[in-house]
Amino acid sequence: MLSNVAAVVGERVSAFELGVVSEVFGLDRTDDGLPGYDFALCAVRPGLIPTTSGYDVHIARGLERLAVADLVAVPSWTDSPVQPPAELVEALHAAVDRGARLLAVCSGAFLLAASGLLDGRRATTHWRYAATLAGRYPRVRVDAGVLYVEDGPVVTSAGTAAAIDACLHLVREEHGASVANAVARRMVVSPHRSGGQAQYVEAAVAGAGDDDLAAFVAWVQRHLTEPLTVDDLAARALMSPRTFARRFRATTGTTPHQWLLDQRLALAEQLLEQTELPVDEVARRCGLGSADTLRHHFTRRRRTSPVGYRRAFRATAAGA
Repeated sequence: MLSNVAAVVGERVSAFELGVVSEVFGLDRTDDGLPGYDFALCAVRPGLIPTTSGYDVHIARGLERLAVADLVAVPSWTDSPVQPPAELVEALHAAVDRGARLLAVCSGAFLLAASGLLDGRRATTHWRYAATLAGRYPRVRVDAGVLYVEDGPVVTSAGTAAAIDACLHLVREEHGASVANAVARRMVVSPHRSGGQAQYVEAAVAGAGDDDLAAFVAWVQRHLTEPLTVDDLAARALMSPRTFARRFRATTGTTPHQWLLDQRLALAEQLLEQTELPVDEVARRCGLGSADTLRHHFTRRRRTSPVGYRRAFRATAAGA
């Protein structure tokens, strides 16, 4: 269970990326019945570390703190071709060997790649750095089109707000959708964004700033029980299916079909956590038709069955 988090910084750190990790894992929300974390910042050389925003942060702990962390987060790192300190590389490998997970935010992927921890893995970073990461580390399978990637014990994210998506993904995996939704609600952000990073558009559907689009999304979420198709969505949006699909992908970074499936599975997670409904009924209310269809898509997304998910997260959801 995720309960101990350490964020390691280099000689300079992005204020925003560090702030996101600190907000999700460092803020005490136990009064609201949400999980609490033993959270600390650490560095190779503790002391004052400059941020990208012109002020310093005081780092009190050294690398020994990584030895007890369930999650080691790297808020950012230099994209310059320099080798990271050997003691840091050793500490990161030791963390993975004993079962800890790693989270690299934005350019933090460069530290993990330089340490050999991304070799043979799929990973992402900010689109500005993706080509550099892929060229410098050809053994890393860089995907520049996603908000975050999980491959084994390693999660990498794109820049800026994608750090929130990656952190909430980890919370969702460890504690369930209800807890992740509650944390997102406290942060006033979307609990789950479908789509990918793009150089010129927002990936979030509901947060795109368009009242008509937000109303459309709300309508779809109220009608998930119905057997909606992409043609149905296009008709609701008063567009041809081809025009609708093109505009939807340009706005959200994903296809209407994938987004609709994500909405159905998100509803399934909530129903499995919060109700005693049979799996057949959960599938029907999500618009997936049958338990077999739900099981197929759910297992691909969550790597567990709907029954296994309910068993794992029902108690956590009740506490939250």
